[in-house]
Amino acid sequence: MIAWFDQKRLSLASVMRVYLGGYFIYAGINKVLDPVGFLKAIHLYNLLPETPPYFLNSTAIILPWLEITCGIALILGWYVRGAASIIAIMLCVFTPAIFLRSLGAMHEQSISFFAVEFDCGCGTGAEIIWIKLCKNLGLFSLAMITALSNSRYFAIEGLLCKRASLSGASSITQSSSPKSSKANPAVDPTA
Repeated sequence: MIAWFDQKRLSLASVMRVYLGGYFIYAGINKVLDPVGFLKAIHLYNLLPETPPYFLNSTAIILPWLEITCGIALILGWYVRGAASIIAIMLCVFTPAIFLRSLGAMHEQSISFFAVEFDCGCGTGAEIIWIKLCKNLGLFSLAMITALSNSRYFAIEGLLCKRASLSGASSITQSSSPKSSKANPAVDPTA
């Protein structure tokens, strides 16, 4: 199935890579612009210890910049597999945490799971959680397809590899032609 995505480079794999990168740049910038709100959102999940406070504070500082960096790498096509893998790992942590927090909110408020709505701290504002979980599963799928795809169309990494292979092929041709003329001096090319 991944090979099918590689064959349709421009229409699927590259578009998915750019969309995923843009989404995480947008989410990361929103978190950077409201660091206190993001810190409060992280605190509500109770995943990190409250003391010493540098665990929560450093997570609130580093995580948005990691998302922005991975998003830029995906859009530029630089270290695509690594950036997509980091995003997939982040989604593997975020999605169950959102699900567990929504279960707690469901029991506290005595409402249906499909009515639970809160700001999960993802940088997109308050959302209905079952829709957010579906979005996260879709983003995870995009990240995995991007990580496993060989498509580097419109990617810096692909351009550099292509240039390196072309310059390597021309240097091999140039280095092999003098050897062949020295090895076979008696061969007449016109004959």
